[in-house]
Amino acid sequence: MEHIRKQFEEIYPLSDQDWQSFYAKLTKQEFSKGSLILKEGQQENYLSFIERGMIRFYIPGIDNDLTFGFSFEGEFTSGYDSFLTRTDSLYAIEALTNTTLWRITYNDLQTIYKTTSMGNVIGRFFSERLFLLKFKRELSLLRDTAEQRYMKLFEERPNLIQYIPLKYICSYIGITPQALSRIRKRIS
Repeated sequence: MEHIRKQFEEIYPLSDQDWQSFYAKLTKQEFSKGSLILKEGQQENYLSFIERGMIRFYIPGIDNDLTFGFSFEGEFTSGYDSFLTRTDSLYAIEALTNTTLWRITYNDLQTIYKTTSMGNVIGRFFSERLFLLKFKRELSLLRDTAEQRYMKLFEERPNLIQYIPLKYICSYIGITPQALSRIRKRIS
C-alpha cells in the first residue's frame, strides 16, 4: 500500500483524509500464474495497482494469441478503454506470474474524483501516462525495424526479456520466433 501512496505523493501532496478515502475503497486480489484477470467480452470494472507480479494484454486467437501489452510490479493497470467507456473488452488480461493487485471499482473511483482534492489530478496524470505509453508503442510499430523494437524493449524493460516467454515477446514486437532468433544471433 505504501507503494501506491508514494507514487501519488510524487504527483500531488496527499492529506491523510484523502489517502484514507482512497485506501478504504481498495480491495486486494490474488491471481495465480496463467489465470485470467479480464476475459474478452467482459466489462472492465477495476483500476488496479500491481503490488507483485506481471500481466499481459492479448487478443485471443485460434492458432496464436496477439500480445500487445505488459504491466509490471509497481504500475497501475486496467483494461482502460473498457473501464472508461463501460463497454465489453475486445481483449483479455492474463497473470504471467502469481500476481497481487490492489483494486478500485469504477464507481468508487468516480466517488474519489468527486470527494477528494487529489482524485482528478492523479487520475489525469495516470491517464496521460497511459496515453503516452500507447502512443510511443504505436510510433515504434510504424517507424522502427523489428531489430530496433527488440533493442528498445531490451533497453527500456530488461525485466520483460528476462521473465516473459519469447513467444509473447515475438507477438508484442510483431515478428515470428524465427525472426527473433536471427535478431538475437546477430546482436550477440
